[in-house]
Amino acid sequence: MIIKVKVKPNSKQDKLEKIKDNGYSAEISEKAENNKANIKLVNLLAKEFGVNFRKIKIKNPTSRDKIIEIEDR
Repeated sequence: MIIKVKVKPNSKQDKLEKIKDNGYSAEISEKAENNKANIKLVNLLAKEFGVNFRKIKIKNPTSRDKIIEIEDR
């Protein structure tokens, strides 16, 4: 499954919100440095979709508009 996520790093809380069929908005409390925000995002998505974090791959890790591939459960 492929989804698109708009990430807002350095937020007050961690929150994942569905905005359309395959589109999400994520607020991440970590800063966007040393891959910290991406790691937190992967953990949020793993919890949301009930998969192991190793099954989630970020196609464009430096962009705030991320394309995420989640392997089948």
